[in-house]
Amino acid sequence: MEVTLIDTSVWINFFKGFETSATLYLKSNLGIIPIATCPTVLQETLQGLKSQSEANRIESYFDDMIQLVNDPYELAIEAAQLYRKLRKNGITVRKPNDCLIATYAIKNKIPILHDDVDFTNIAQKTNLLLVNTG
Repeated sequence: MEVTLIDTSVWINFFKGFETSATLYLKSNLGIIPIATCPTVLQETLQGLKSQSEANRIESYFDDMIQLVNDPYELAIEAAQLYRKLRKNGITVRKPNDCLIATYAIKNKIPILHDDVDFTNIAQKTNLLLVNTG
């Protein structure tokens, strides 16, 4: 099975119990597909939690995932270049962290599962691979 990077948007909806095509895909494939994460997804997911006990529980959940490790400075430069490229092509990414997450996926050649239109837009002008949930 192909490794999949799960975006923060999916984790937030998943942990809140919201049913979207992405969360249903994740729920039906947990334990089947290898799941990857990156520091940005981990940070964004943990920072929105209300209690330390909930944060500890969710953090331990991420321990078993494939952790994408790339040079953070190189990725920051590439994410900034991606943001500028997209702006030049008429696409404004609403959250610059999405460019960083997309850069992890592009650089590691793995698809991303998301609930965020920014990734759909990024994929239109890049080599970003998206998980087909349909």
